[in-house]
Amino acid sequence: KAGEDQEKVAEVMSRYDLLALPVVDDHNVLLGMITIDDVMDVVVEEATEDIQKLGGALPLDEPYLLTKAGSIVRKRIGWLMLLFVTESLTGTVLRHYEDELQVAVALAFFVPLLIGTGGNAGSQTTSTIIRALAVGEIHIRDWLRALWHESRVGLLLGVGMAALAYLRALTWGSSSALSLTVAIAVLSIVIWANVLGAVLPIAAQRFKIDPTVVSGPVMSTLVDATGLFIYFSIARFIMKL
Repeated sequence: KAGEDQEKVAEVMSRYDLLALPVVDDHNVLLGMITIDDVMDVVVEEATEDIQKLGGALPLDEPYLLTKAGSIVRKRIGWLMLLFVTESLTGTVLRHYEDELQVAVALAFFVPLLIGTGGNAGSQTTSTIIRALAVGEIHIRDWLRALWHESRVGLLLGVGMAALAYLRALTWGSSSALSLTVAIAVLSIVIWANVLGAVLPIAAQRFKIDPTVVSGPVMSTLVDATGLFIYFSIARFIMKL
């Protein structure tokens, strides 16, 4: 149909290996055709836009070297400020658990490790889900299957990362209680990050929001704050803080 989204056109031509696609009006009267050359331009344009959004910036309107520095700043500053404000949630969580940190200062040593691992796991999942949505491998109706799939992946990844975290904590001279706390926190955070990474892009598409908006920096920021909450909650329980 005339007026169809250009990404949909590219998806159809790619799926059926078409060299050309007829375009018709509402009465199925032929208006013209789209060739594979046209679609290649669209694919490059859409991929470039998605990659720039994955980094937490608005897409550029012109080639990089032809875009003025001021224009690039305007494309990036909004998201950077938003992420700065949301990242302050991490500081809020740390202040909330200030007493626990004073009792067990060693807890702070593992904060970068935990939030980094959670952010990386979430980014891996979102990039996979976003790509699967883009090429039509999954659809909004598949959200439960994607959630179950990534929950199992997160469990397996989390077990492996937890074992490594436990050994690493011991080699740093940590007590067995602290090492166990770090290991269980890593397991929980990786599972949580995978769950968020599976659900958020699909939810975004459901509400007509570009899924790339919830990827990369946004996912890392969200996992940072929630991951710290998980970590200190586990520490409070295991270490009796």
